[in-house]
Formats: sequence, structure tokens, C-alpha cells
Amino acid sequence: MAGNWLPSAQLTGSGRPVLQPGEVECSLLSSVDLFSEETPSFPNLKAGVVILTTHRLIWVQESTTSPTAIFIPLSAVTHIFSLKRSIKSMFASPRFRFQASLGEKGTKGVVVITLILRGKSDIDSFVEKFWEAWRKKAWEDGKKSGQEASGSGLGSGHGSGVDGGLAVRMPVVGVAGILRKEQEIWENTDKSLQEAFQDLNALMNKAKEMVTLAERMRAKLLSGSTSQATGTNDEENGTKEEMQELLLSVGIVSPVTKESAGALYHQQLSRQLADFAKIPLERAGGMINLIDIYCLFNRARGTELISPDDLLRACSLWEKFDVPVMLRTFDSGVMVIQSKSHSDFEVFTRIRSMVTTPDALRAGVTASDAAMTLGIAPAMAKEHLLAAEGKGLLCRDVSPDGFRFFVNLLQEVDADDIFLVKDYGIYQTWVKVISDAR
Repeated sequence: MAGNWLPSAQLTGSGRPVLQPGEVECSLLSSVDLFSEETPSFPNLKAGVVILTTHRLIWVQESTTSPTAIFIPLSAVTHIFSLKRSIKSMFASPRFRFQASLGEKGTKGVVVITLILRGKSDIDSFVEKFWEAWRKKAWEDGKKSGQEASGSGLGSGHGSGVDGGLAVRMPVVGVAGILRKEQEIWENTDKSLQEAFQDLNALMNKAKEMVTLAERMRAKLLSGSTSQATGTNDEENGTKEEMQELLLSVGIVSPVTKESAGALYHQQLSRQLADFAKIPLERAGGMINLIDIYCLFNRARGTELISPDDLLRACSLWEKFDVPVMLRTFDSGVMVIQSKSHSDFEVFTRIRSMVTTPDALRAGVTASDAAMTLGIAPAMAKEHLLAAEGKGLLCRDVSPDGFRFFVNLLQEVDADDIFLVKDYGIYQTWVKVISDAR
């Protein structure tokens, strides 16, 4: 798509960019054209989503079928042009220009790239964030942050010890002494706040490093589990699964926020949620209720919490995207998140085998029994039982003790000869179980 000028960016299953270690999203814009007025051979990209991160400027084609993406490393940017202010620019789409050294080895050249923002966006805010990301050079100072954090911690501790040992207290006498004492209290409070914020910044830097490290370890564990032979024992497999669960619960490095995504907030949140829900769905058997995914997703986002309305709106947008998950609403109104590869036929098969056991033929099954067999929550198990009843597989008995479900024996009756008693099948097994119980 971009010839030899721009490298391709890797995307997730929902169409979001795969971020590099330590990379964080800064801003998102929709309906952006990317081209070069001075270089005819440079690709002319129309109406895409631009994602500015601490490392790259990513352009994603707005397509629901097979989205493609390219990126420009911020390390390749050599100059940023100031915005032009004129009467003509007030009635045209905002433009932003910068200069970068792009191309493959041997064919590199300096290109002036133009971005035209055709959607509703704040060009000044975007340019400011672009300048900030370019100046910080986050792609270089990954190791410096840890050294600075440890150095600041040592410096603050040493300084406080010296000040505490050499401080000379003046006697408090009269109004002047009271004022001096109040000033000392304010100075000590200010100093304590500064040290606290230094420790907090160091902790935040360390937290980012730990999340990045956890992601690398998880990737190694997942790749190692597929490449190793199947001769490992159960104890080793259990340990690896526990490690993966711990690492997966560390969190999302770059959660989508209203500040960074702007008007694209719910769209990008929907895509990020679709990527996040893959692993919980695999563990839950292909279906999970909204309450569980809400708790898991918010825990992974850390302090960037979302509201239940944001979650429901993000799930409802999956119909417009080509993502492997979907929002399903049962007849009772219960809403769940379901993998598109999930099959109700497999669930019904397990339910049928459960209700045809001798104990179930005699006393039926409850939602709690089905929950233990299927390994899901009782509320979701009840929905599966009601769905199986709707398919004619089960019958329901309502009593003061609650619902009990039985296998539908009417399916064993021959419509052409309703008085025919079969000496085989589920009906005969039911007759034998009831006779033995008496």
C-alpha cells in the first residue's frame, strides 16, 4: 500500500495497532489524509485513523473488512512546521506538516509529509502532543527512567537524614516565634509533599516497567507452551497456567481514554475490549456475562475506569466491526459476551447427556446442577436450560423449591402411533429408573 516509503504496522484482530514495549497512545484522529505535496512517488492515503503514540505516528485505513496500517517512526522526524494562520485556513480543513527521513536502506530521502484533518478535531491539541512526544524521545529513554527513579529515591532519603541531623531550632518567643514556627510547619509539609510526589513518579515508572516485563514473560510462556513437547507433567502445566493468570491480570499498558481518543473514544474502546475479551472467553467456555467482563476490564485498566454505560455502548458497536466476539441477549433479557465460534449445539449436547443420567431422570436438574457441570455461573446455566427448553429438549417443572428441568420424553412418542410403547431409548430408561425407585 505504501510502496518502499512506509513500513506496515501490525494490527490486532479488532483492528487496533499492536504496541511496542513501553509504547503508549497519546492522541487519535479520524478522517485524516496523509500525503506529500513535494514527492509524487509518496503514497496518497485517504480518510484514515491517525494514532499518535510515544514512538510512532500510525495511520490505519478505515475499513470493516480487512484494515491495513502503516506507521512513521517519530525517530525519523527531523523538523515540525508551525501551523499557518490565515483567513483562508479558517474555511478549509486544518493542515499539519512535518519533515521526516524515510525509505529503505540505500533509498532513504527527506520527505515533507502533510496531514489534512477532515474530521472534527482539535488541531492545536494534536500538534502540541506531537511536539511533546517528539521531544521526549520515549523510544530512547526506557533505561534512563529506572536509573532516574532509583537515583531520586536515594537522593531524597539522604537529604532528609542530613537535614534532620543538622537542623538548629530557634527558641519560640512571642508573635515572631509563633510565625516562625508556622513557617517551619509549612516548609516541612511542602517538603513532604515533594518527596511523596517523587516517590509516586518513581512508582509509576516502575509500574510501567513491570507491566512491560510481564507482557514479555507472558509472550515467552505462551510461545513456549506451543513449541514444547506434550510430555510435561500435570504439576508443571499447572504452574505455567498459574503464572499466565498472574501475568495476564497485570493490566493494559495503554488503555483507551477520552482524553487520547476524543471523538473516537467508544469506537477504540470497543476494539480494545474485543481484544481483551479473547482470553477470558476461552477460559469461560466461549461465553461470559457483562458483570464479570466489566470487573476484569476495569481491573486491567487500573485508574482509567469506565462506566457500565460505556461498556454497553462499546459492546453494541461490535456489530459494525469484524471482531471475533459479539453481544448476545437471551429471551429473559440477560446480556452476555459470546465468542462467534461458540456453538449452542455443543452446550445442548452436554445438557442432554446430563439430564439423561438415572438421577436426573428421577429428580431432574436445577440451574446449580447445570452450573457445576458446565463450569459457569448459575444465572448463565439457567439461561442455557431455558434455551434448551425452547428447542424442545427439556421440560420445566415449577415448584416452591424453584425450577427443575427434565428431559422431554414427548420426543420419544411416535406421532403416527401414540400408543406404541418402545422397549428402547430414553423413555424405556426412564420407566426402569422410576420402577426401581418405587
